[in-house]
Amino acid sequence: MNLLQDSLIELIRRTSAEIPDDVHQAILASLENEKKNSLAANAMKIIDQNIALAKNKSQPICQDTGSILFYVDCPIGYDQITFAETAREAVKAATKKGFLRQNSVDSLTGKNDGTNVGPGAPAFHFHQHRSLEISVKLVLKGGGCENVGAQYSLPIEKLHANRDLDGCRKAILDAVLQAQGKGCGPGVLGVCIGGDRATGYEHSKTQLLRLLDDRNPEPKLDALEQDILKTANELGIGPMGFGGKTTLLGVKICAANRVPASFFVSVSYMCWAFRRQGATLDAEGKIGKWLY
Repeated sequence: MNLLQDSLIELIRRTSAEIPDDVHQAILASLENEKKNSLAANAMKIIDQNIALAKNKSQPICQDTGSILFYVDCPIGYDQITFAETAREAVKAATKKGFLRQNSVDSLTGKNDGTNVGPGAPAFHFHQHRSLEISVKLVLKGGGCENVGAQYSLPIEKLHANRDLDGCRKAILDAVLQAQGKGCGPGVLGVCIGGDRATGYEHSKTQLLRLLDDRNPEPKLDALEQDILKTANELGIGPMGFGGKTTLLGVKICAANRVPASFFVSVSYMCWAFRRQGATLDAEGKIGKWLY
């Protein structure tokens, strides 16, 4: 077995079994913020216990190990074909080891061959850069939270949402309202304003690669992120829809150019079991450092 495959298996194991520190800290802070002995506080306690148990046993945090999304930043000339081939073998091996549930089915036949590998699975997003560094980020995105993602085409009369930032705000908050009690909250939103239907969703998911405690360098988007986070947590939806102060753990927003005829707002929702990890690799595929 080669070094790259070994490294990718370990990346999958860590991503599946261990919550990133920034997410865990947000969960702990939210637990402190909830009223003691409330349904919300008890839900957050169970979430925290689940996190500890998964890490100690090196087992998946959630039975739904989700869609497997690789984001690879690589130098010019990097062999992306070999990487993808090796990653598929790593996914098969990680599935056999129990780090991933047998969780990918043929959409036409419904057949599950138990490998988690097939057309479009896992998904790869390669990005070339002029640096010599190779970094691989992995997101495991469960079906429950994927189901409550939403895409809006502004203007929307019933929401009184026009083609401006206030209209975007109304659309994003509507997505939070529609998701209440579903998607395994408290959640994290990744949002893209603009783009087309496909790139809007794609960019919205890349926002989930950001640290929860970072701040958007674009002042208008930073203000929108903070506003939506505050407002959503005042709606009383709470963890799992049980009520309380913790509806969202974070909101991350980007903007992409659009054509004048379209104004999309694409919302990707991530559950509390926010499985995101990454590592730098050397030329042979050995892990240099962990990114989260």
